[in-house]
Amino acid sequence: MEESRPNLVGMARSHLTLAALATSALPGLDVARTRKHSHGSTGMFDSALLVDRDGRELIIRVPMTQSAETEQSADLVALRALTIGNRSRLPFDIPQFVGQTPASGTRAIVYELLPGDSFDADALTAHAGVAGSIGRAIAAIHALPTAFIQTAGLPQQNAQDCRTGVIDLIDRAATTGFLPAALLRRWEQATDDDALWQFAACVVHGSLSADAILITDDAVSGILGWAGLSVNDPARDLHWLLAARGQYAETAMDTYISARQGGDAHIVQRAMLYAELELARWLLHGVDGHDQSVIDDAISMLDGLVGTVHDRSSHPLSPETGPIMSVTDVETMLDDIPQGARGNGQRAAVRPDNTMHTDSYDASDFTESDFADSESGVEGFSDADIAAARGTESSSETGADTDAHAARRSASE
Repeated sequence: MEESRPNLVGMARSHLTLAALATSALPGLDVARTRKHSHGSTGMFDSALLVDRDGRELIIRVPMTQSAETEQSADLVALRALTIGNRSRLPFDIPQFVGQTPASGTRAIVYELLPGDSFDADALTAHAGVAGSIGRAIAAIHALPTAFIQTAGLPQQNAQDCRTGVIDLIDRAATTGFLPAALLRRWEQATDDDALWQFAACVVHGSLSADAILITDDAVSGILGWAGLSVNDPARDLHWLLAARGQYAETAMDTYISARQGGDAHIVQRAMLYAELELARWLLHGVDGHDQSVIDDAISMLDGLVGTVHDRSSHPLSPETGPIMSVTDVETMLDDIPQGARGNGQRAAVRPDNTMHTDSYDASDFTESDFADSESGVEGFSDADIAAARGTESSSETGADTDAHAARRSASE
């Protein structure tokens, strides 16, 4: 069920209007070239790529829905928390916020454009070097000191909090009346298994997926989409790898575990549990949205999972729960769930694309033909474009307090 767009956003903006907004966000910006960079009418953001007269590449994004706006605010809080000192500990780049301006009741945000190419999970894990780099990149995130999370007012959960959150999710799914009894018992037994929840919570990306990862020269060069930054279960950043069919998917996991020097004997099992629970999230999304087609789809997949649990005798989740799905089963299941519905630990809802995948780019795409209608830069903007960019400066909330509130609200959903 598609999320309705709030009145404050309005209709989609042209790339010229977006470029004009960028000049409002960055006084003195001299735009040489620009082009639209959104996935048609289905994207969660209006976005455009910009090149200034000095050759600097920027991206401007304007949220198209309330949830996208919340996501963007949370992302800003996270990027501000990731100070130079924290960034220096990471073997890759993260987005750099450079400016913002009000835009029809929301905010247009301008970032430095990160170099790199994006690939799906299968392609990322089809190359040994790339897979190993992914494992090391995730390990580096998890090795960040946790103190800055509290300082920034970002969410913090210990192992017991994570366990309680899973219990709450299971309880909510059970109250729908659609959760098979076999899965309810299985998941409850997993939450009752103390050994599964003996881990040290750490800094996590919180929304990690293949879409968030940029690759340059067969290594991770950048990671996007930091709205879920928090202290939480490290398994949440690994569960997307279970859907990867590349022959080196296990290399990514093994490299991660080696870099983290073990100490979490059940991290893979918890990651697989979170993968199973995606079906519960999908069910809750349908129930919360009163979408019978989603409910029926979730029920069908839950029934399929019951059959898988009974048929399989490998990959035990814990001594109490018996067999878990095989990795192949997880791959198939996650392929069946619409991408936007995968919660990564959040409450069941269709989440916006928070990784700028809607804004993905290839620097080689910046050809003259792409910018043929905007080569004159700012001089090519219509009066209406300039007015739209500069005429709403009093209509949007700004400030760290607003961002922090939005981040906490997003994390609690």
